[in-house]
Amino acid sequence: MNENKLELSRKRICITGGNGFLGSFVQESLKKRNASDLFIPRQTDYDLRNREAILRMLEDAKPEVIIHLAANVGGIGANMQRPAEFFYDNLMMGVQLMHEAWNAGVEKFVAIGTICAYPKFTPIPFKESDLWIGYPEETNAPYGLAKKMLLVQSQAYRQQYGFNSIFLLPVNLYGPRDNFSPKSSHVIPALIMKFYEAKYKGEKKVEVWGDGTPTREFVYAADAAEGIVLATEHYNESEPINIGSGMEISIRDLAALIADLVGYEGEIVFDTSKPNGQPRRALDVSRANALFGYKAKMNFHEGLKRTIAYYADNRDSILARG
Repeated sequence: MNENKLELSRKRICITGGNGFLGSFVQESLKKRNASDLFIPRQTDYDLRNREAILRMLEDAKPEVIIHLAANVGGIGANMQRPAEFFYDNLMMGVQLMHEAWNAGVEKFVAIGTICAYPKFTPIPFKESDLWIGYPEETNAPYGLAKKMLLVQSQAYRQQYGFNSIFLLPVNLYGPRDNFSPKSSHVIPALIMKFYEAKYKGEKKVEVWGDGTPTREFVYAADAAEGIVLATEHYNESEPINIGSGMEISIRDLAALIADLVGYEGEIVFDTSKPNGQPRRALDVSRANALFGYKAKMNFHEGLKRTIAYYADNRDSILARG
């Protein structure tokens, strides 16, 4: 592990998207390290697509470290309906923020990429060196490519300016506080909501998008947050780093597992008219372990149980939000 540890307890840290799902866990991980000088910009106060808002945020926060989590993101359906929005919003937020952070003399910039940046047919397990061997899966390529440009920018700014920026690639997240909205949720919260509500209403079948054959890797949000903070402390290169759990499960098996944990006993029907998305996803996470000691800790079954319990405990407010 790199011995040049960044003492986060002594730094002014700005976390964009810090009040979001992953951001809430990153805050907790930082606070465990006694990092208390945290600036969490709200979207209503700082529209990071706008350069003037970015400059105002940097003036207000005066950050030494920026962890850029903010993103406009959703599942396959949302990506298919709003590809231009996902491309523009994520590109404009990230590129302008990194540029102005360098211009303002920020000490370290942590860019959060996405698993969607990988080519559609990346060999399993995904290695960081394979990021450029093909085009991303079409349904989420605009989002994935917008985030991938932060890697290009990070490496270019380090080469020309010596700017200390890093680029991390978290796999699909899940856990308590996730987004359960049917309009924009990812697969685990979407399935939890479907099966829980089907059991509650006594429905005899639940439809799942695709044919069930694609595989996915998932990492508990608290584990991903710990990986991000470890990298912020110890990693100082612009080569991309995977943040995951090293597991792989098919959507068919995932649906069956969630149905079982929820207690739903009806039929699971796969809607093959809907897209599958990327055929397989599973990461090689050895670089993160070797370079800054990262390893996911949460057992997948236990993590699912905690996420289901969160939904059950907050069901009324989640349904009210829609």
